[in-house]
Amino acid sequence: MAPPVKAEGIIIRVGHFPNITHVQALVARNFERHGQSWFAPRIGPSITIEWYAYNAGPSAMEAIFAESLDLTYVGPNPAINAYARSAGQEIRVIAGAVNGGSALVVQPDSGLTRAQDFRGKRIGTPQFGNTQDVAARAWLEAGGLRITQAGGDAQVLPTANPDQLALFKTKQLDAVWTVEPWVSRLELEAGGRVLVEEKDAVTTVLVARAEFLSTHTEIVRRFVAAHRELTEWIRQNPREAERMVRDELRAQFRMDMSLGLVDHAWARMTMTSDISREVLEQFVARAQRVGFLHSMPDLSHLVEVP
Repeated sequence: MAPPVKAEGIIIRVGHFPNITHVQALVARNFERHGQSWFAPRIGPSITIEWYAYNAGPSAMEAIFAESLDLTYVGPNPAINAYARSAGQEIRVIAGAVNGGSALVVQPDSGLTRAQDFRGKRIGTPQFGNTQDVAARAWLEAGGLRITQAGGDAQVLPTANPDQLALFKTKQLDAVWTVEPWVSRLELEAGGRVLVEEKDAVTTVLVARAEFLSTHTEIVRRFVAAHRELTEWIRQNPREAERMVRDELRAQFRMDMSLGLVDHAWARMTMTSDISREVLEQFVARAQRVGFLHSMPDLSHLVEVP
């Protein structure tokens, strides 16, 4: 199915989440809010970019399957799960975006210091099967706990990020494994303590619907080139990018955060457009260990950088 077409050209539908770890999308949207499209002029005068927001990766992947999205920023695990579900037919990882920016935050007075301490505890994650959900389950199991979808020795509870913060404040969650800005909000607004920080882990990648990539290879190549250019601009202009991210989260999602909070979150992240299949194979192995992936198709087409 071809993307929707206007009289003057093609509409590219791009997904992302209201997280600082989707910084390229937030900065690009903020440029557009001020009348300066980043992507469209670099791709072609007949291109229109439409943005769509999702809470977490599995929802974005369902939109890819429904052909409602052409490209999306997403965590590696949902992309890998979608690749497996479609027997390698539907998803292509086309660039990196952000490494780091995810962590396990525990109650300050909990005494939790290692995985074994979480027996009987409740841990929030953004969505079942998303990257942080898999990371939490894998870490607990590596520490000797038995974790099932329904419970086990500890309960991993998929919970939307805003709800995580509220439940953590009222101590209905003992810990949360999530991404920025929620890690920093749990620290600064709820007194949380970071126990595990994934400083170098791939947090966000850019993926394409395989059919869209094959049908519009040159358009996707130009989008990726513009994404790389934007990533470098963000690296070279961190204070301006932080302000734009803050403004966009407030304008689009009614999330009001101080520049101090954004700066605190920013320090945990590395912006990079690089990605490799070898790095993603580590996520495959972890998802297989916790039972999310039972069989995996040939990975040779998982990463296709146009």
